[in-house]
Amino acid sequence: MFATLSDRLADTFKNLRGKGRLSEADIDATAREIRIALLEADVALPVVKEFVAAVKDRARGEEVSGALNPAQQVVKIVNEELVGILGGETRRLRYAKSGPTVIMLAGLQGAGKTTLAAKLALWLKDQGKSPMLVAADLQRPNAVNQLQVNGERVGVPVFAPQPGNGVGDPVGVARESIEEAKRKLYDVVIVDTAGRLGVDAELMKQASDIRDAVQPDEVLFVVDAMIGQDAVSTAQAFLDGVGYDGVVLTKLDGDARGGAALSIASLTGRPVMFASNGEKMTDFDLFHPDRMASRILDMGDMLSLIEQAEKAFDQEEALKAAQKLSGQGGEFTLDDFLQQMQQIRKLGSMKKVMGMLPGMGQFREQLDQFDEREIDRIEAIIRSMTPAERDNPKLIDGSRRARIARGSGRQVSDVNQLVDRFFEARKMMMQMARGGGMPGMPGMPGMPGLGGGPGKKGKAKQQAKKGKKRVSGNPAKAAQAKSAQAGSKAEPANPFATPGADLDYEQAAAALNLPKDFSKFLK
Repeated sequence: MFATLSDRLADTFKNLRGKGRLSEADIDATAREIRIALLEADVALPVVKEFVAAVKDRARGEEVSGALNPAQQVVKIVNEELVGILGGETRRLRYAKSGPTVIMLAGLQGAGKTTLAAKLALWLKDQGKSPMLVAADLQRPNAVNQLQVNGERVGVPVFAPQPGNGVGDPVGVARESIEEAKRKLYDVVIVDTAGRLGVDAELMKQASDIRDAVQPDEVLFVVDAMIGQDAVSTAQAFLDGVGYDGVVLTKLDGDARGGAALSIASLTGRPVMFASNGEKMTDFDLFHPDRMASRILDMGDMLSLIEQAEKAFDQEEALKAAQKLSGQGGEFTLDDFLQQMQQIRKLGSMKKVMGMLPGMGQFREQLDQFDEREIDRIEAIIRSMTPAERDNPKLIDGSRRARIARGSGRQVSDVNQLVDRFFEARKMMMQMARGGGMPGMPGMPGMPGLGGGPGKKGKAKQQAKKGKKRVSGNPAKAAQAKSAQAGSKAEPANPFATPGADLDYEQAAAALNLPKDFSKFLK
């Protein structure tokens, strides 16, 4: 959603790099670019003026003039000001001290309240609560039925005594739901009300009547993040007509410019509490202003990524994979690789996952072109292999690759590419798991496996690879080693060892120098 704003801000900060000191002209030019970027993102004009003024005042102060890197200090200021207009701190739900906690949803028609009610119920369920949904939207056709279907999807009961479709008393339904929750020991009640227009006095009155009837602990205003600056006037109309404690943004995964998210909290004084960013019921979470600001500035959102990974990943399977990569639990196979791919898939769209990594804004075009079905194709290729081939991909010769390609409906080149990439990835991951750092990169001095000199053992290994041996400083030992080396040259070793000794079959087979395709007969 914030792609346009993020790109404009990135270009603005790029012009500041390399400057040891910022002049007044530099600050004015930066402020002008930030103002244009915010206006293009549909941020409300009063918010833009306040934001730019705060950035200019701080940029002229000592915190920038005395900084070693003024450009980074300006980015830090913009980040802090963004966090401020987004609400400052993360606002969490207030729960009732006794009886069920009542949460009332209000908002415009088409904002996505009914779907969001089910998402919120699932989120509360994951928090250990026992929620109940209330179908108090009796105006919109099939609204009651939609809530019942969504409730069934997330495994949450729905209180729907009235059929809806323009028939029934929504205030009475809301009032009865509290008694129902007390009787069946539900600790959270989520009341889904009818969508209305900001100018519809009758429906606004109905919403305020429901509020008075159930005395909610939290009233959440649900707003479509794609409606731009109009969201601010709508939010103000609901604040005056009904009143609310927090805002929930829906459709954050859309391609709109996102001005609503940057305007509502600042102008209404009500924090954004939750955000919905997808069609799945799990695409819903708390709104963190600091994390959203980091995403806008292309700093990534590693905390959210880690939280999602903790929920999605099987710790036991991850531990097994880590042990295999470190060489302690057998060899990392294509089956393990497939399991890791499936766990990553649980995080959701790969575009979203990659978008949470710092600096991925510069690869936005590649991310947009990424085909989510590529994981399905990889899975099809691996599933077309035999168990032996998955355990030991070195077995996969030309004829096997052709068979796998036919079985998976792919080209032989796709199979070749997958196998080659698997070996490269396994080599890199094993090196990292053993503390070797990234292949081909200089290491840290004094750290084993990370550069800084190979050490005595490392030098000995290097010399052995080059065919050289260390010569002892003791003359007697040096002469003994020299004669042993001459003897070894004179008498080549018998690959089949001496009679009665343990036979190393692999070494013997290697010494025989058999044809390449003959190896399968040794299995």
